[in-house]
Formats: sequence, C-alpha cells, structure tokens
Amino acid sequence: MNSLPTKDQIRQWIIENPGLTGKRDLAKAFGIKGYARIDLKRMLKELEAEGGIEKKARSYREPGALPPVSVLLVLPPDSNGDLFAQPLEADVGDVPPRILIMPQKGDPALAGGMKILARLTPVGGEDHGYQARLIRALGSNPLKLLGVFRSNAEGGRIIPIDKGVDKEWRVSRDHTFEARDGELVEAEQIGPKRLGLPQAKITARLGDPSGPRAVSLIAIHQHGIPDQFPDAVIAEADAAQPASLDKREDLRGLPLLTIDPIDARDRDDAVYAEADSDPKNAGGFFIWVAIADVAYYVRPNSALDREARKRGNSTYFPDRVVPMLPDVLSGDLCSLHEHVDRACLAVQMRIDAHGQKLSHRFVRGLMRSQASLHYGQVQDAIEGRADAATALLLPVLHTLYAAYAALKKARALRQPLDLELPERKIELSDEGKVISVAFKARFDAHKLIEECMILANVSAAEELVRLKRPLLFRVHEEPSPDKLEALREVAEASGFTLAKGQVLKTQHLNRLLAQAQDTEFDELMNISTLRSMTQAYYNAVNFGHFGLALRNYAHFTSPIRRYSDLIVHRALIAGHGWGDDGLSAWDVENLDETAKLISDTERRSMVAERDTNDRYLAAFLSERVGNEFAGRISGVQRFGLFVKLDETGADGLVPIRSVGREYFHYDQERQMLVGSDSGIEIGIGLRVTVRLAEATPMTGGIVLDLLNIDGATLPTGRAKAGRYQPRKPGKFATKDAATKRKVVRKRR
Repeated sequence: MNSLPTKDQIRQWIIENPGLTGKRDLAKAFGIKGYARIDLKRMLKELEAEGGIEKKARSYREPGALPPVSVLLVLPPDSNGDLFAQPLEADVGDVPPRILIMPQKGDPALAGGMKILARLTPVGGEDHGYQARLIRALGSNPLKLLGVFRSNAEGGRIIPIDKGVDKEWRVSRDHTFEARDGELVEAEQIGPKRLGLPQAKITARLGDPSGPRAVSLIAIHQHGIPDQFPDAVIAEADAAQPASLDKREDLRGLPLLTIDPIDARDRDDAVYAEADSDPKNAGGFFIWVAIADVAYYVRPNSALDREARKRGNSTYFPDRVVPMLPDVLSGDLCSLHEHVDRACLAVQMRIDAHGQKLSHRFVRGLMRSQASLHYGQVQDAIEGRADAATALLLPVLHTLYAAYAALKKARALRQPLDLELPERKIELSDEGKVISVAFKARFDAHKLIEECMILANVSAAEELVRLKRPLLFRVHEEPSPDKLEALREVAEASGFTLAKGQVLKTQHLNRLLAQAQDTEFDELMNISTLRSMTQAYYNAVNFGHFGLALRNYAHFTSPIRRYSDLIVHRALIAGHGWGDDGLSAWDVENLDETAKLISDTERRSMVAERDTNDRYLAAFLSERVGNEFAGRISGVQRFGLFVKLDETGADGLVPIRSVGREYFHYDQERQMLVGSDSGIEIGIGLRVTVRLAEATPMTGGIVLDLLNIDGATLPTGRAKAGRYQPRKPGKFATKDAATKRKVVRKRR
C-alpha cells in the first residue's frame, strides 16, 4: 500500500482530474486500501472545512470550479485570432472565468455568439482558467449517419447499418479520422448533394460494432428512434427569441428554485413554498410550481410541433440523450437556468396542515430562477452542510421541506402504491466502457420534488375538467385477475399473504410490501408487484390512476421531454384565453390518435433504454466469465430460470439443461420447477449461487450455470457411468403439497 498523499497532492489531483473526484476514485489513484480509507475520509473533511475543496453530491471539486461538461457562449475572436468562451449555466460570480477553445482536426468552424457543449480542463499558469474541447455546436444540423467503415485506396466508404438502406457514402483520405477497416463510425455529410455517392467525413470512431460505445447508437437505429432533426425544425428553433413580460404575470420576485440530478442538461420545473398567513389555515402553505412554457415556442402544426409529436418524448441512455426538442430550446430557451428570465406556466396551490389541497390558481408568467441546485446539494443543506450556493437559501429550503412534511400526511392517507425499487446507474468512462454499476442515492429532496409535481399534475387535470376542455389523461388501470393471481403465488412462495375476495386497492398491495420490508425478499416483492401492474398510457378518456390512487391525473410538469405535457399546456392556454398558441382544432380532432402515438413512443423508448442497459451490463460482465455470483430467482419458465444478480441487478438465464440431473416439471400456476424424482421445488425468490457462463454484449444475453440453491449444492450434468442415481432430496424433501409450500416459505 502506498503512503497517504498530502493535502496538496489531493487538491492537485482534483484540479487535474475533474471527472474522477469521488472518494473511490481518489483511493484508487493513490493506492489507498483497507483502513487507510478512513484516514483519506478524514483528510477530505479537513480540506473541505479549510475551504480547499468543496463537496458536490459524492464528488469533490475545487471551490468555484466549473463542471467538466458545460454549455458555453463563444466570444468574438481576440486580436490574436483566438476564440474564448464564457459559461452559461454555472454561478460564476461577477467575473466569469476565461475559457480558451482548443479546436481539433475535423471540428466545425465556430464564430462569436454560437453556443456549444464542451468538455473543460482546468489549466494553471495561463491567462485563462480552462481549456475547452468541442463536443457539439448547439443548433448545428449536419446530416449524420452510423455505419461500418470499409477502407480502400481513395479513403473508404461507409456502409450504413440502417435496415433497408443500401446507399453507401464516400469518404476521402482527408476525412477518414484514421478509422480502421471494419470499425463502426459516426459521420456527417459534407459538400453539396450531387449525382453519385454522397460524401461524408467521419466524426467519431466507435471501434468494434459490438463494442460499448456502439451500444446506444445501435439501439437508436434498431428501434427507429428519430435522432436527426430536419433542417426546417432546426431553422424554427434557431429563430426563436426569449419571451418578454407582455401580458404575463411577473413572477420574478418569487424565489423559485430548480432542483435536479447533478448531471441534468435541462431544467423544466421550479418550486417555491411559503407559509399561509391566514389564521383559518394554520400550518398550511402556498406551493408554487413553475414549468417551462414550451407552448410559446412550439406552435401547433409548426415543423417543431410535428417533429415533437413524432418523437413523443426524449429517450435517455447512459451515454447520450435523444431529445424531443432541439438543443437550442431544450438546453437553453426552455430551460429554467438560474438568474435569467424564462417564460413559464405556473400553478399556485394552497394546502392545509395535513397536505390536502384547498385550491389552485394557474397563471402564464415570467420567472427568474434564484438557483440551479441538485438533489444531494439540497439534502446536504437541510442536514446542516450548506455550501455557498445553499447557505443564503436555507429559509426557502426549510419552508419547502415543511410543506413536504404536510404533503407526506396526505400521501399516507391516500395510500398510493409504495414501491421502493433502487435505481442502478451505469457509469461509463470517456471511451464508453462500463466502469461501475451502482445504486443511485435517493434523498428526501427527490421525494419533495415528486410530491410537488404530482400535486401540480392533479391540479392541471382538475382545472381542465372544470373548464370542460379536452386533454390527455395519464391513465393507469388496476392489475388484471391473472397478474394478480401470479403475484399472490409469488407472495405465498415467499412466506407472505395477499388476501383474496376483495376489491383491490393500493393499500392492500402496500401491506404486502410492508411484510417483505427489511427481509431478503424486499426487492423481489417490489419487482413482482411492479410486474403485476398494467402499463400506464395516455387517453382522452379518464380511467383514473390506480398506482397513485388518484381520480384525475395528467402530465403537466415536463413539456421539454414529453409531448403529452405540451398538449396539457395548450389546453390550459386555450381554456384561460392566454394567447393564440393554445390547443388547435386539429389537436382536438386528433387527440385519440396522439394519445396512442405517444403511448407507443414511450414504450419504444423504454424498450430501447432497457436493451441498451442489458448490453452495457453484458459488456461489463463479459470480462468476468467463470466468476461466481449471488442472486435470487426472479422468474421461472419451462425452458429455465431467470436470476437477478445482487451486485449489478443484471438478469441472466439458467437453461433447464443446467438445473440438475433429473427431469423437471413446470408448474405454471405456482411458477415452479418440480423435480420428477426428488420432489425438489424451485420457485421465485430462492437465493442461489451461479457461475457466469456467457455474456454477449451484442445481444445483452447472459447465461448462467446454477451451482446451489439456499446453500445446498446441486450436481449438474449427466452421471458419468452406471445406473442413474437421482440426488437425495436432503433439505428439499417434502411429504405432501402443503408441506412443500411451508418449506419453500420458510427459506431465508
């Protein structure tokens, strides 16, 4: 083990490696292991207390430092012809840091006034604090393609991977980006369109088509997710101008805040709460939720509108986002950045001390966010670890949390489905390789925002019902009898009960989840309950929302990334007579078709995101073939068992051939495999140890060998010689069906 670094060495590492500043990264960098990690933790706390570094979420940063990836405004060239930029998203004080743009071969030409997304590197001893390397220019729109590069004497050609596309693209020697034959590449068209093969230049080498950086791109193309904006759409977005106050209500005096994930690129909702001074509502609050006014920029039947409707929603991958709207809108004009005026639709909701909504009022306004905060930062502030950004906002944050305490009381009375499913985050290196799979931290700050958004969504639905205006409801129907019975079987096999013979309510499912809480079946019961649910969808007819236990519910809070919310905004604009950009006659006439279209695009995105995660997990595990893992049986089919691995959450298949040396009957009703000779029952929820046999990144497939169940070793394969001897039942032996269930239930 290396000796502990000095504080200066730690500080210098953080400055030079802004993307690798978590505690684990620092320990790895300096070779710190075991109990020495405690000393490292102590040194980091001392450095933080001394002001040498500041902690943001679970990473450390030089005080006042910019994030590694930022949106920049390009400044006009200086007298030497160098291009500098200034940050747009961070709180940089009165004197913004100087950022020198370092152009690379193949970068597009930049000019003053352009907005770019860039990767920043801190530098010392220069007349500028950072160097920036271009990621992409916001608002630029070259035709892009994805394909396999085939080299030749003149340079090469690109064979697109899109199904049904047989036209190749010609690449000259100067534009190959040193790509190798057979590599997957990203490219964009150059030069005018002429007869013959179109010309392209390669902008990124993605390596092996089965490699990690190709994963999300392949999913985008396989599932037909539009990722290229037409020129007319970009032109409309580029022509957009900031909204003025005009007839809007001036909300700039309200200390509205945005609270988002630390890596958020857009901010479409802001919140603020204040105590109700009316003695008749002692302990009550006014809660404001302000949402970006996307309808002002995306007018009915415009090119932007048609493209947004076709996409339906944004799609999120570990390494990229396919947005519903161009960057100029989603990352700038429609994003509620701090200290800038932004158009919004806002709702003021009055609640009592028990969180029950007494009234609401919608306005079309102009707001100015006081701060762009992230969840961990807010949670730290509430727990007494405020930083420079949150210290002055503590009164606002404490009032928000007090209002949230009231909303929790209303939630407890309503009893929405209380699923606790830890979300795993796939972290990638700059090269696109999976470096870790970890659980996302979940704070009260997350729940605060969720409750505020739910209340705003309910208010929007109720307001449009009151106004008798058409809208798209978010519908979630109760589980089907078959799915409910399957859930009951899983519950009983795990030792829990779900009563029969009653009208199902979310409170019944919550009792089941409470039985499993803090047991080894906790995650299994949450997953099984989620699987029993029907898929939520959009509909012009209101069937209620079972999961949230709400009668009226619509999506209002995310119009940057969901078309459904844009429809709701337009309905509110039309209902209140706020302008000519409300719900059009065409919108109303085609509401049913729109509901089906965006429900389908939502499912398409979900499948693409899941497939991508599966491929990344398979790539992550492919280097560990032969290793043993702990897990739990999450599904049973005639052809084998599905096992969810504890470490990564990846799902793998144990083929029936590797389960044991006897024939297994598939009991579909009880979701079990039953040994024909031994009587062994293998069902959902059992703890297992498996060996990784295969991991295929191209398909995301993971194949496992079963080693033991509940610690009992199971022989695999056929007997080498002599008469076949079935394994002894051992602890799995049962006398009758009733005893069998009892044995399975008691396993822990």
